[in-house]
Amino acid sequence: MIPRADVVVIIPARYESSRFPGKPLALIGHKPLIQHVYERIAEMRGVKRAIVATDDERILTAVKGFGGEAMMSEQRLRTGSDRVAQIARGIPADVYINLQGDEIPLTSEFLEDLIRPFRHSDAEVGTLKRKMTDARELTDPNVVKVVTDDQGYALYFSRSPIPYVRDVPMTDSPPHPGLHWKHLGIYAYTLAALLHFTRLPPGLLETSEQLEQLRLLEAGIRIRVWETKHGSLRVDTPEDLERAEQILSREQARL
Repeated sequence: MIPRADVVVIIPARYESSRFPGKPLALIGHKPLIQHVYERIAEMRGVKRAIVATDDERILTAVKGFGGEAMMSEQRLRTGSDRVAQIARGIPADVYINLQGDEIPLTSEFLEDLIRPFRHSDAEVGTLKRKMTDARELTDPNVVKVVTDDQGYALYFSRSPIPYVRDVPMTDSPPHPGLHWKHLGIYAYTLAALLHFTRLPPGLLETSEQLEQLRLLEAGIRIRVWETKHGSLRVDTPEDLERAEQILSREQARL
């Protein structure tokens, strides 16, 4: 199999959010969240180009202000992958990475753990999972869980604790090694799969869980899931900002 070579990372960043309006511009230290995400990606090996896809002039201006590349997308688009697809139509590449604008990679290996196997596979859509070790994440609806089959393809994604351990109350049980996995907000697409995604109507599962990847599973499109042991920092709520600043400050102090 010939490896797919050119990799473009597109970072969807929407200003309006029901849980956290203006999140991409929220400051962590002296930088907005979107700058932390962008700068980590732009310096990674194997990435030909990094682009922020946004529906808001304020985000566009901020990204260009710190020297990043950003493009405007339509406001009415339903999901981050729809926003990525609109930009991808005009950007030639072999692989398109959709990295959520609130997911800060903590190491370069985080992205490489998706790009490397996807480039050498015949998968059309890929994503990452990591072993869950924190019992609080198991019941936190902001933390998405994934269950896969023996070949590594996703069976289901949910905000609920899955799989359910019948004989042990979830409130008392820590995550089971090899059983409970956290899904990370990053996807790899071929252009054909990305454009196919945009033509699919939202399904009942996607609408219920508010998870865009379920649109693919409902349509019978397989998602290959690879494991990573490397971390990312997800910012879902204003309360996460202080925690993020502490983690990044400790990381900087070790350098």
